[in-house]
Formats: sequence, C-alpha cells, structure tokens
Amino acid sequence: MHVANRMERLGTETAFEVLVKAKALEAEGRDIVHLEIGEPDFDTPQNIIDAGRDALANGFTHYGPSPGMPDAREAIAAYVAKTRGIDVSPDEVVVTPGAKPIMFFGMMATIDEGDEVIYPNPGFPIYESVINFLGAKAVPLPLQEEKEFRFDLADLESRITEKTRMLIINSPQNPTGGVLTEDDLRDIATIAEQHNMIIFSDEIYSRITYDGFEHRSILQFPNMQERTIMLDGFSKTYAMTGWRLGYGVMPPAIAALVSKLQTNCTSCTASFTQMAGIEALNGSQDAAQKMITEFKRRRDAIVDGLNEIPGFRCHPPHGAFYVFPNIEGTGRSSAFMAHYLLNEAGVACLSGTAFGAHGEGFIRFSYANSIENIQMALDRIKVALAKLNEVVATT
Repeated sequence: MHVANRMERLGTETAFEVLVKAKALEAEGRDIVHLEIGEPDFDTPQNIIDAGRDALANGFTHYGPSPGMPDAREAIAAYVAKTRGIDVSPDEVVVTPGAKPIMFFGMMATIDEGDEVIYPNPGFPIYESVINFLGAKAVPLPLQEEKEFRFDLADLESRITEKTRMLIINSPQNPTGGVLTEDDLRDIATIAEQHNMIIFSDEIYSRITYDGFEHRSILQFPNMQERTIMLDGFSKTYAMTGWRLGYGVMPPAIAALVSKLQTNCTSCTASFTQMAGIEALNGSQDAAQKMITEFKRRRDAIVDGLNEIPGFRCHPPHGAFYVFPNIEGTGRSSAFMAHYLLNEAGVACLSGTAFGAHGEGFIRFSYANSIENIQMALDRIKVALAKLNEVVATT
C-alpha cells in the first residue's frame, strides 16, 4: 500500500519507545526502575473518579459539542481567569481528548507551509514533529544550562525573520524543569508584538512548581490574549493521563477553527470525562497539593543523589517532575548513557537528544516514582558507572 510522503516528516515520542524496550526486558525477568515516562504515579483523586462514575450513571455517554460541553468550557474559563489573572470567556476555550490535539490543531489552524516556527530545544519532541509535518521550518532555540534552562532573549531575536510566524514557549518546561521568569515573559510579549508573532504557550505543568516559584502566563500581559494559544490540561496536576482531557484558550476566531478541526478528527471529547474535569477544577485540591509536595521531596532526593555521582551535574528544576543532569563529565554520549543504564543498570531514562540536538550531553529522568525506587535507581547507576570506568581503565 502506498504511504504518503508527509509521514516521513512526522516524528514520535521516544519515551514510549523506551517504555516498550523496558517492558521487553521485564518480560525476560529483568527488574527495571521506570524513570522514563512523564506520568504521575498517583491515582486520580477519589472525588474526580466519583464524578466520572456519576456522569456515566447519569447518561453522559453521548456526543457533545465539538468545542466542549458548555459547563466544562465555563468551568475552564473561570479557572484560567482566576489562575492567570485575566478575563476569559467560554468561547475562547476548546476542550480536547488530551492536550496534544491543541498543539496539533492550533498549529494546523495558524501555520502555513514555508512559515518559520521557533521552538525550545531541548524541548517536547512533538513541537518539532508537528512543525515539520505541516511543511513549516522548525527553528530551534537553545535552552541554556547556565540560565537554569531558560533561553537568551537576544538569541531569540537573532532567529526571527520575516517568515517567523510562531514562537513556542513551555514553562515549567519538559525535559529540564526550567521556569521562565515574569521578566522573561514580559520581554517575550514585547518581542511578539514587535514582530507580529503568534505565541503558543504550553502550560501543562502550570501547577507543579517549587522553591517559591509561582507560575506566570504570558496571557497576563497587555494584548497577548489576541495573539496567544495557551495549552493546559488535567493529566499532570490531577493524575488523569488515561482520562484524555485537555484544553486550549485562544482568540474566539481561532477557537472556532480548532473546533472545526476537532469535528473532522475526533468529533468531540468524551462527555463523562468533562464532568470529571469540572470536579477536578472546582472540587478539593488537597490531593493535587499532596502530590506536588511529594514531587518536591522526590526532586530533592534525586538531585542530591545525582550530584554525588562522578561525571554528573544536576541543577534542581523549579517545576514539572523531571531532572536533566549534565553527563559530559562521564565522557559518554547521551544515547550511549541512556542505553547503558537501561541494559546494564536496569534504569529506564531518556537520552537528552530525544528532545532535540541541543540535548546532547544530558539525560532525562522522571521522578514520578517512589523515593524507594529513586534511591534504588541511584544506587544502580553508581554501580553501573563504576563498572564502566573499571572496564575503561583496564583496556
């Protein structure tokens, strides 16, 4: 059967490929510590489960409007207004099965072939994948370790051309845990206006921050709502990855186009999951806060442990649930190290290059796992690297 040429431009998410390899090793009897997948290891809070169950029992099992159920859009608009300090109307909201459709539909609705899109590198690999798939030019914007994985504003401006259509920002950031400051966002907003750029703001980790860092959205700055597509969702904050529930906030005219794309692709988002989402936003936040507190405890443990390993250097992330240690001191490439740790130490992680070329010299661990398993992984890494160094010394 003929395969469309455009499929050659579509990338993937390496985390799922590594998960398959890790599961294959487990099937052979190996014990693997999973630090590769960006998924909370907590259960969905009970009040949300109950809301979903009640919705199923009460007939929320049918098609709903493509942009989302009115009550869900109203709840999301109110939540975004409260957390970002802006006015948001329901007609700016589109609810989708997971947050990725906002990424795909949002870019599809606003990016033409030949346009240039600037995106963070290392960054979530689906950014580059979608840009390439649409026939646009992906322009990487390096994140700098010395700036706690923020980017340089002068570097950003140097990459803008007359073809630049969009800038993608992600804060808190995957894979580094970096957080853009309020001053960063203010300057980005100014640059966006000067160059008439669309901002795609991925804020999926907006609630997961540490060390007194509070999430700030570029939406809060004057005139930015009219040129921003903001992505958020329920998977990370409420441990709802399997519910597939996300949303975007954007100008109403763009929301109508994104809804049209959803009509053509998924029809709508499952009604009962949207009812569960309303409860997530309006109900008790205790479980979500406990989860974030536990993530902070795990972050401290893995950062301290990694910094004790020769050849590793790890900055404490200010958000999300990933660490991105520098491994250049080991003298090994990112791909080698990720492969070696999986096969020799039984620790699944990701090469920094899974997030772009500027991820070379780094690897990513997700600390969405127990303290006990994190400590086990650290112990295994130390032993495996000591073994590797012994082999090198004797050859």
